[in-house]
Amino acid sequence: MKNFKILFTLFLLINFSLNAQWKNRYPKVNGYGHHVYLEGYELPVLNSGPTDPAPSPLNNQVVFSAKGWLWIMNLETQEAKRITFSSGMDFSPNWSPDGSKIVFVRDNSMDTSIVLLDLNTKKETVLVNSEALDLNPIFSTNGKDVYYASAKNGSLDLWKINLTSLEKSVLTNDNGLERLPVPTKEGNLVYLRKNGFSYDSIELLDLDKETSNALIEENFTSQASFSLSNDDKTLVYTWPNGDDYELKLLNITVPKSKMLLTKSKGLPLSPKFSFDGKWVYFSENNKNEVSELKRITIYGGKVETLDIKKWNWGTVTGKLKIISRVDEKIEAVRMNIIDQNGHPIIPNTGLVHSEGQNGIVFFYSPGEIEIEAPLGTLTITSVHGFSTVKTTKTIIFETDNTTTEIDLNRIWNAKKDGWYAADAHFHLNYGGTSQLEPEDILLDLKAEEIDIAFPLLANLGNRFLEEDLFNFKHESLPIVSIGQETRSHFLGHLNLLGTKEVYWPWVWGPYYDIYDKEDRPNAEPLRFAHKQGGIGGYVHPVSIKNPFQENGGYYIPTGLVADAIMEDVDILELGCLWSDEIGTAALWHEFLNIGIPLALSAGSDVMNDLYRTMAIGATRVYAKPEGELTVVNYLEALKKGKSFMTNGPQLLFTVENFEVGDAIKTKKSKANWKLEVHSPVPYDKVEIFVNGDIVDTKKSKNGTSKTYTGKIEIPKGGWITARVYGSKSVWPMMDSYTFAESSPIWFNSIGSTMPNTKINAAKKLLELLEFSEKTIKQSYRKSKTPNLMEHSAKARAKLMDMISKNKI
Repeated sequence: MKNFKILFTLFLLINFSLNAQWKNRYPKVNGYGHHVYLEGYELPVLNSGPTDPAPSPLNNQVVFSAKGWLWIMNLETQEAKRITFSSGMDFSPNWSPDGSKIVFVRDNSMDTSIVLLDLNTKKETVLVNSEALDLNPIFSTNGKDVYYASAKNGSLDLWKINLTSLEKSVLTNDNGLERLPVPTKEGNLVYLRKNGFSYDSIELLDLDKETSNALIEENFTSQASFSLSNDDKTLVYTWPNGDDYELKLLNITVPKSKMLLTKSKGLPLSPKFSFDGKWVYFSENNKNEVSELKRITIYGGKVETLDIKKWNWGTVTGKLKIISRVDEKIEAVRMNIIDQNGHPIIPNTGLVHSEGQNGIVFFYSPGEIEIEAPLGTLTITSVHGFSTVKTTKTIIFETDNTTTEIDLNRIWNAKKDGWYAADAHFHLNYGGTSQLEPEDILLDLKAEEIDIAFPLLANLGNRFLEEDLFNFKHESLPIVSIGQETRSHFLGHLNLLGTKEVYWPWVWGPYYDIYDKEDRPNAEPLRFAHKQGGIGGYVHPVSIKNPFQENGGYYIPTGLVADAIMEDVDILELGCLWSDEIGTAALWHEFLNIGIPLALSAGSDVMNDLYRTMAIGATRVYAKPEGELTVVNYLEALKKGKSFMTNGPQLLFTVENFEVGDAIKTKKSKANWKLEVHSPVPYDKVEIFVNGDIVDTKKSKNGTSKTYTGKIEIPKGGWITARVYGSKSVWPMMDSYTFAESSPIWFNSIGSTMPNTKINAAKKLLELLEFSEKTIKQSYRKSKTPNLMEHSAKARAKLMDMISKNKI
């Protein structure tokens, strides 16, 4: 049992990509999954509308965060007045019991601190600024202390600071996550606890006895939040129900009985009781993804939206119209605006994101957009996918109703040359603060110049999301085709594209509480995709640069090697934000070396309903289909290897005028190769691979467009690819290093090999296969797995046959 627990821990740490190239932007927190989830779900969110509302003890005011600052709204006049003016972003406000002070979180895009604002003197005092995440401050019921969450000791724990002595004390020390402390009048705390593989609960902590009891439990409650009424017993909380969330009530002294307060529009967030206990205030995004301030009586009934009639910025502001052009034509662009203090400026409508690689807040303009901002210096940065170099323009914004123009130029027009870009792996909704429809991402796709998008249905542990969207189609550019991600954590995650039906089950295998003994190889859903006329492959497969190092099998999905050898896998995701391109390409090369023409793919794995997430297409795959662009033609080109993947540079590779996916047929002993690189970012070098070995390298310090040429010896069999590599990451990139690689061009025939190369590759893959078999036996323990072992045995026999037949 001890060995199994060790294996289980290793599996969670590795197969959930904790060792992937993108690790964390904010200080690392222990005891939680990948930081993409922690930063996406546990940190506060920027929106142009009100978030995290907190009613005043005076009953006629509400404080909230909006546009990255704090505002107080007078409920009678419906005027919101700005009360913070920092360069950082201010979130999560809470009042002192006497209404004279507010405590809140300040976010500088790298770390958070906790600040106290005295409303009478306007003085700000930094209470907590550890070299760790500090979150969720709230006053004690007597106003003498502030409770908060901090990762100062490694994991997120509950803490208390005395406002007189400023002495800090830690209250919990579990290895999981404890945050959102809400004090009771008896001196105890209600808090949110997340432990293990997303076992979430709202708990009641007895500080004297140091015991904690769960009030309610669920799996993967990404937007859970709550408030305690002044009656000291009634808890209102946001809780998931399928795709949606609800506001519910429970009595903390009798927690077994729960009552629905409202579903609202399906995503009511951050509920807070009024001090008289009669109202519950909350925020919720509307159709334009703008957060609105709402309230409902404690007895239920109709939800009331509290409109803001006037925004009082506390300084002179103006309206600025921005017109963006690409090749002299008005086009959608990705945009970032900061004021003279470095604070982000965002539009009044639409989604806003903050990407973790560079910490830049961005949004999309359809070509003309209007923003309101304080007068002064504004810096506007714009880009059109990977088609242009970023343009930065600084303006002196002095008068209202000003217009400025942004001009961008393509470095390569992919569509004109018959190439189309796709993101083959991302998610519309995955536990964030919005409920997106496929139409909501059309602007994103146009701005990123993504021609075909494959949002994948996914699951949150025990909840299957968005099944009702599966048959959605948008067949004009940009094309949207809904795919599916099956998520056997143990065997590896798959993307199924172009299928007519959803595959069931979506989840199975060890580390799930249900279907945990299911003896089902990933080959089954992959073959299902083939029968449906679609394709399937592995996503984010390798999280280290050298998967062939000792114990490298831990970093490779358990089912991948057998499935690829048996040619059940159509595509392998070389590019993904949560895996390593170099390591994945190294494994891919060995599949090519045994003669399997496994096609490359790429996808961002962006969760687009999150605030802290990258852009759709941050990693993407270009393909050159025959005829007009359709889903069927695109997937056929992808499967045939008429493609390249990239997180920035775009490349066109030919050998003796043969393109990627072709087989070179020539009597020459040497061949001329040509590589055109069109890159919006700098890169260090290009590399030419023949049968997995680098045969030529060209150095470069430039971006934009450049052509490289050279000659290679033509082997009797095998393949050749081209790679672009760079050690830096700059916009429009959002990955940790620059990478692009072409699909192979084959020598003589597709799937040809060289005997020694084939033997060496087969031996490497055989070691990984043996590692997978051992992992299966350990993880399933006493449960028999004849299907999995038979599938692996067939792959083993195939490798052994290769080794035997290719001996010289």
